Amino acid sequence: MTSAETTEALIRRYFAIVADLASSEDELRAVLHPDAVLRELPNPIAPTGHVRGVDETVAGFLAGKERLTEQRIDVLEVLVAGDRAAVRSVWHGRLGDTEITSHMAGFITVRDNRIAAHDTYDCYEPFALPGA
Repeated sequence: MTSAETTEALIRRYFAIVADLASSEDELRAVLHPDAVLRELPNPIAPTGHVRGVDETVAGFLAGKERLTEQRIDVLEVLVAGDRAAVRSVWHGRLGDTEITSHMAGFITVRDNRIAAHDTYDCYEPFALPGA
């Protein structure tokens, strides 16, 4: 495998772990660099955005598993340049009876064959949460 193929495989594995409601904290930690920083830019779910280290990311990952009844991420495109990659994907989730879809652009840095940084720009389709 080339370096670009290895990076793409890691990124696809990372997205598969995040999307799988049956995946474990240990699986996520295995693909995250210990110093990883994940930035979620402002969006309707996180109006001020978030910057998280590994522990905060894992906490959000576990909280999502408690709230969502189903989810999937369709990775549409991964463009690799050195230790950086641009990822275009679509997230589909269900919160109760509400389906939510987000078109995502992400920029990922890989270090030591692990995710070291992930900046995500989430563009949500219109939705209304129950009781809103």
